Amino acid sequence: MAELATLARPYAEAVFQLAVKSDKLAQWSNLLNFLSATVQDPQMLALTANPSVDKATVATFLCELCAAQSELAFDEQGKNFINLLAANRRLVVIPHLLKQFETQKALHENYLKVTLVSAYEVSPEQEESVNQMLEKRFGKKAELDISVDKSLIGGWVVRTDNQVIDMSVRGRLQQLAAELHG
Repeated sequence: MAELATLARPYAEAVFQLAVKSDKLAQWSNLLNFLSATVQDPQMLALTANPSVDKATVATFLCELCAAQSELAFDEQGKNFINLLAANRRLVVIPHLLKQFETQKALHENYLKVTLVSAYEVSPEQEESVNQMLEKRFGKKAELDISVDKSLIGGWVVRTDNQVIDMSVRGRLQQLAAELHG
């Protein structure tokens, strides 16, 4: 997987620079999210992995899918991007490219993408409280992606690109077990 992230890096940097220059960060983010979901579909994976399917056919198919999604603001640059990735057999790197693009976008817009996993549903008041805590801790506005995982038993796990803060009951129990065995 590390090699896919490495292969994705120059594409992510180029797309990010293009998006900033053309003032289309949101449009490129939408396009990359759509492409990431599309190329991870099992049928699409089979199509792109099939050596008997022409790369141009795959690119045309993806371009037609994107053009049908009006909210993507799909344009000539997007078409060229898809054609380039298909021609170089790099469609498989799009999920990694998306992650790197979103990281650069967050830095550029001075916010932090945070995944919050909670044992229970998070109320709007709790979400606001977590946002304030994260803004104070990191000095940036946080964009939360919230999910529920009952196996945490209680508490939360907060993940950023380079940090994990485990305040869950499960995490504390695992830490206690490690200390007892250590």
